[in-house]
Amino acid sequence: MPSFPRFPAPLSGDGVQLRLAAERDIPEILIAHQDDPQLFAQLRLQRPPSGAELGRRTELADTERSLGARLWLTILAPGSDVCRGQIDVHDGELHYGRADLSLWVAPGHRGQGLGSAALALAGRWLIEEAGLAREQLFIEPGNGPMLATAAKAGFVREGVLRGYWRERGGRRDAEAWSLITPDLERAPRS
Repeated sequence: MPSFPRFPAPLSGDGVQLRLAAERDIPEILIAHQDDPQLFAQLRLQRPPSGAELGRRTELADTERSLGARLWLTILAPGSDVCRGQIDVHDGELHYGRADLSLWVAPGHRGQGLGSAALALAGRWLIEEAGLAREQLFIEPGNGPMLATAAKAGFVREGVLRGYWRERGGRRDAEAWSLITPDLERAPRS
């Protein structure tokens, strides 16, 4: 069974670093959810995570990585080890060379280019080192900042998936964005 390779510690790019998520990130994750009460909804969660849930997630991280199911990456500013956000590489189907990504940046660090730099860095690593051929993001059509982040990171808009998400008693559309191997030629190099 394919697995995600060991992640270098840390991976550095243009104004950003990535490392594997760790237990020490939990306080910053909880603060981000306090500072942005809608963050959980944007991440398609039923409610904000608890510290205990985040602790269990940390305990399962290496197993999920070795199974090729999920990889949690923490976004850092250069020279800092404080969590500024995370990239969740999930629904990995490594035997098909694809995975879904989601991204969040803490409210106090948005608008500084951390999200797009981190997404570009992770996207390139996932294709060049982890062997993915396709990465995909699903974004709410009205989420302008996230749409801009995806475009700046080199992802390509594929279209709207009507009624893609089922939530809160209804269906919601999602914009599909992808990064595939040929896109790396024009994607930002961190």
